[in-house]
Amino acid sequence: MEIIKNGKLPSVKGPQDWFTGSVRIDPLFQKKEVTKAGGAMVTFEPGARTAWHTHPAGQTLIVTAGLGWVQREGGPIEEIRPGDVVWFEPNEKHWHGAAPGKAMSHIAIQEEVDGEVVTWMEQVSDEQYAK
Repeated sequence: MEIIKNGKLPSVKGPQDWFTGSVRIDPLFQKKEVTKAGGAMVTFEPGARTAWHTHPAGQTLIVTAGLGWVQREGGPIEEIRPGDVVWFEPNEKHWHGAAPGKAMSHIAIQEEVDGEVVTWMEQVSDEQYAK
């Protein structure tokens, strides 16, 4: 058994290459040799969002607070609230973040495939976000 004590893994600011707006990442657990999954609590201030990206093994989001938006390429922007669980298929191009007037936090879980966890792409433009 392993207990990862709160505060052992420090918070980090979301890099500008991956996010628009103010984002905080709080690592929860790192991959293990046998599981390959890692997870983090990600908090988006109002209007903050990820860039477009994909995950080789997909991604699960568990919304814990606030009001958020998610979109997969070619689909509509969809609202997410606490208790919602979002699954993105492997290599499905998508983005997620807070709604314009409300912060949002979610737990993000994804697995590594051949040493890769995520492929970051272009930023979500203000025009795309406003649709």
